[in-house]
Amino acid sequence: MLAFANNRFVLWCAFVIVHFWLGMLNLFGPGFPMGDVTLVYKFWIDQALGQNFWVGIDSVWVYPIVAIIPMLLAATLGPALYASTWLSLIMGLNALAFAVITGWRSSKNHAVVAWWWLGFLVALGPIALGRIDSVTVPLAIIGMLIVATRPVAASVVLTIATWIKVWPAALLAAVVLADGRRREIFGAAVLVSSAIVAITLVFGGGTNVFSFITQQTGRGLQVEAPVSTIWMWFAAAGIGGSRVYYDYDILTFQVTGVGADIASVVMTPLLGVVALAVCAVGIVAVRRGVTSVELLPALSLALVTVLIAFNKVGSPQFVMWLAVPIIVGLVFTIARRRSLLSADGAGRVVESFRVPATLVLAIAILTQAIYPFFYTPLLNLNPVMLLALTARNLLYFVLLAWAIAEIAFLIRQRTSELVVDSGGMGFPGDLFAQNETDSAPIDWKVN
Repeated sequence: MLAFANNRFVLWCAFVIVHFWLGMLNLFGPGFPMGDVTLVYKFWIDQALGQNFWVGIDSVWVYPIVAIIPMLLAATLGPALYASTWLSLIMGLNALAFAVITGWRSSKNHAVVAWWWLGFLVALGPIALGRIDSVTVPLAIIGMLIVATRPVAASVVLTIATWIKVWPAALLAAVVLADGRRREIFGAAVLVSSAIVAITLVFGGGTNVFSFITQQTGRGLQVEAPVSTIWMWFAAAGIGGSRVYYDYDILTFQVTGVGADIASVVMTPLLGVVALAVCAVGIVAVRRGVTSVELLPALSLALVTVLIAFNKVGSPQFVMWLAVPIIVGLVFTIARRRSLLSADGAGRVVESFRVPATLVLAIAILTQAIYPFFYTPLLNLNPVMLLALTARNLLYFVLLAWAIAEIAFLIRQRTSELVVDSGGMGFPGDLFAQNETDSAPIDWKVN
């Protein structure tokens, strides 16, 4: 059975079957899961090609400017085939990431990771292919899995992904903090970003190139966001005038009520503060001697989860972001076991990364139930769906707590080692002193 699961042909057959299933759900399933692609993305491209009016250049836009490229590529076979071309584009990008996970020559080392990702895609459902985030996820997987051997190329890939949808910036931040080659990684990111901004300015984009920042900060509380759970229950109970409504500017369902406007204003700076706090914990870990191979999985998971848990937007496609740090963590597990290092102090992290992998699968299953299959009952404040939404949103914080606890464990472990090595003196006040591990690059790789 193990040989069957590790078989390269079997893995790729499963890959095709999963994408065929999700493609059928997108095209013919309930809930209109490809609405953003066929109604919104296609509209922007039709407007660009037919009227020479480009969002992000001639007007403000909710996405970074590079997002227009995959939307434009989906139109290459004509408007009638826009949806199927989009699905083919995503399948092709996922195939590249799948090949990196499994290895170009041998699949047995990371077969379990590949099976987990396929299971995750099925658990999340059609939304896994039907949003612009579907472009960034395979790019982020590739970037994170090549950073050990090709840090500059990884930085370029992650930066391009960030200019499609902002969230991969969290991964880039984790890499910069954890990897000793941070100067070249950060420098490559700055150069790519500068080139993208310069090209946009040449085409007349002006300040619209940064409009995706301001467009997101002014919106209200989306119904699926963790913070919105309170007002969703208030709306169901008829408390404080809380209600669900459709915002025609943002094109999404939001919730309002007493205190909701204040929460909407507070959430964006709160997200920033929490993200900076997690980065500070990561810096402490590096200064305490936690190696990059130990720190990167938990730190990237923590930062990505913060972007979801403290976001006033709770779109179902956000869940697919979590696949990237989980895949990194699982690959790390295999690398550590293969190098016979899983018996040391970090062995607890190695063995327990199955915990967040399981949590993310549960989050994905609940998310698919919420959207697209039972989204209407949720909007109608069905108690069962409100319970499902509440459970899903609470799991985000459980996931974040796990990631922070793992980083804290590594800090405590390295601190105790410093105490032993220094004859009991330790360095409790010297959190930001330089140490020899600070310049060490990530020491794992994908074969």
